[in-house]
Amino acid sequence: MHHWFRSVVFAGFVWLGQSANATPETALDWADLPDPSVQVFEDPYRDLSPEQFDDVLFVVRMRGRLQQDAGSAEERLKWQELLTETEDALAGVGVDVDWLLDQREIVKERRRKAGTNGNPSFDGQTITLAGFAIPAPSDPDGRSVAYLVPERGMCSHMPPPPPNQMIRARLNGDWAPSYYHEPVRLTGTLTIDPSVQNMMVVDGLVPMKATFQLETERVETLETEADGLEWKQRAADRIRAAGHRKTGGAKASE
Repeated sequence: MHHWFRSVVFAGFVWLGQSANATPETALDWADLPDPSVQVFEDPYRDLSPEQFDDVLFVVRMRGRLQQDAGSAEERLKWQELLTETEDALAGVGVDVDWLLDQREIVKERRRKAGTNGNPSFDGQTITLAGFAIPAPSDPDGRSVAYLVPERGMCSHMPPPPPNQMIRARLNGDWAPSYYHEPVRLTGTLTIDPSVQNMMVVDGLVPMKATFQLETERVETLETEADGLEWKQRAADRIRAAGHRKTGGAKASE
């Protein structure tokens, strides 16, 4: 009796220990991935109206043209008048063009960090995230690879997202996307491991810049019948468009 009781208690302790050591997965949203410490920064260009921004660009162009010693004396006089007029108009609304131009590299670096730095809170953590998978060439070790992006169309009909909004996922061999932007939810170990891979997608060669890598442990496909129908329709549209390009407007079958 005592031996049976000790066995049950020991088994209970083992079960509790395994539960305590298990790593719970964290459900993430795409907004969680960027490093929050570099998202808020001073960007004087962001405060400019579209007209003011165009005027600043005009000043840069006019200054460059005058520095090149191009044009006739009459043209140069006109350029200088336009330059002075634009600079005075900007100064009148509190825009210091010279200070703005001095800030270019500083702002560029701040924007780079905001778009590339990953959130260190999730580095090495087991996470779950839903998105759209883009098939990619396998790794040298044979593991299937896909890129996960937050919106359908990114990297093909739309520009790629910032690197900290793209995940390079090494798949576990049980699944691979069958078409571009297949909806899926992935679970696995996320690491900050920046990478760049040039690969062909729908619209041509695209540099896939990803801040994160995911060692996938579980895949949940989110495809619906409507997704499948939409994909078939887009594929048919592309085939027809290719036929039009090749035949000068005639149907591909003609």
